This record gives sequence, C-alpha cells and structure tokens, in this order.
Amino acid sequence: DECAASPCGASQSCTDPDTRTTSTGDFVCSCTTGKGTATGQPAMCMLDECLTSPCGKQDCTDPNTDLTSTNDYTCSCKAPATGMNTGAPATCTLDECAAVPCGTGQVCSDPDTSPTSIYDFSCTCSNGVSSTGGPAKCDIDECLANPCGAGQTCNDPDTRYTSQHDYTCTCDADTTIVQTDGPAICTYDECSLNLCGTGQTCNDPNKSTRSLKDFTCTCTNGVTATGGSATCDLDECAASPCGAGQTCNDPNPKFTSQNDYVCTCDTDSSIIQVDGPAFVRQTD
Repeated sequence: DECAASPCGASQSCTDPDTRTTSTGDFVCSCTTGKGTATGQPAMCMLDECLTSPCGKQDCTDPNTDLTSTNDYTCSCKAPATGMNTGAPATCTLDECAAVPCGTGQVCSDPDTSPTSIYDFSCTCSNGVSSTGGPAKCDIDECLANPCGAGQTCNDPDTRYTSQHDYTCTCDADTTIVQTDGPAICTYDECSLNLCGTGQTCNDPNKSTRSLKDFTCTCTNGVTATGGSATCDLDECAASPCGAGQTCNDPNPKFTSQNDYVCTCDTDSSIIQVDGPAFVRQTD
C-alpha cells in the first residue's frame, strides 16, 4: 500500500487502488481543502473562496485560488448599486441620480444612497418647481414676470421649460402691433421728426405706429394743417397798422415775410411809408 508512506502530505488524502507489488505509482492524492487530485504525486490544491458565498448576494471574484492565498476574494455590489471590498462584503451605495432620471435643465439630488432606499431622489427646476421620484413639470409662464409692461398684453403660447423667449407683447391701443420676447413699441410721435415749419406748433393726437400723418401743424395766427406743414400766410394789414386815411398793402403775406407792409395816404398816393403809418405833411 503505497499510501502507507504518506506520499501526498498531511493536507491531502491518499488512495491506492491496487496494492499489488507489481502495481506502483498508481496512488491518488486528493485535496481535503479546496479542489484538486493527482496520481502518483501530491495534488495541486485550489481553493475558490467564493464557493462558500462570503459576499452574500453580491458578486464574488477570487483572483488567486492557491491554498496559500486566502481572503483575497472581492465582493462587488450588483448594478445599479456601486461599491467594492476585498475579503468581506462591500458597502453598497445606489445614487439614483447617476442614471440621469430628471429632465433637461433639472437638478437631481438623492438624499439617501443606500440600496434599500429607492425613488427618493428629487428633481428641481430652475424656477424652483420640484418633484420626488421622477422628473418635475417645469412649466414656466414667462408672462408672470410682467415683461411687457403697462399698456400691453402678454401671451406665452408654450409654457414648457424647453420653450423660452417665445412670449409676445401686444399693444392694448393697437392690437396689430406685436413684439416677440420683449415689449412692443406702441407709440410713435411724428412731431419728433420736425415735420412742421418754423414757428409752427406740432401735435400728434394718436401716437400709434399704425396711425401716421394725423399730426397737426398750427401757425401763430391759428392757421392749421394736418399731416404736413401749414401755410401760415400772415396779412399784416389785417391789424390796420396804417390807421385812418391810409391804405395798407402787404405785398408778401407769407409767415416768413413780415414788416414789409406799405401804408399809402389816401389824399396823396405819392406819400408812402413801409412798416408803419405814412406821415402826412401839412402846408399853410
């Protein structure tokens, strides 16, 4: 019996299937710890530490199964949890935000990353609207900030977070004037263009951009024109500057031509005075 000489060593069992003297070198060595057998020599014993499930429900990997290498197995958490440890179970964490569960432009926060705590993450919109366990409804009515101002009506046709700067401002006084993403220009003072002549007063009663050429120009003598400069004729003789017994003539009654009227004596038409009454000379 070749096993009597303990050829396998202390940590292995020996079996000799044929003890006849004519049968030698046929003994079998089997590992008592780990796995492995060999015939005619000690076995190479291998011990996969993961066989005893030291990691529990976690994934186990033993990179070196030699008997001399122990406690070098690795425990890894199952996805989507993360975590790894050598020689003992890992501490697993599950950051649900890693899967980007919130919508575009939302901030994700997971207050408890333990694997047993799920759907407790929160999604927060830039406008403060938040939701737990799923994307928030980040509706934003841009008109709430009153971007159009007084005298205008604001309308936001699409209040989704992904649709911004599409609100419109419409002038209350003229609904045909519409501006997108900003206040509309609802007034247009034509008098700012100096369309009236010198010395005339301009007035634009309706300053809508859709109401043009309704401005008026008024002369100092009361003459008025709409949509353009007035013809401010000024007959200086109307004020009777010559007095009794004299005839007044204004050769150029235009507004730009003044103090050019002529006074002529009725009794002597040869006596003429410009810009004032004529002097009648008395004789003895």
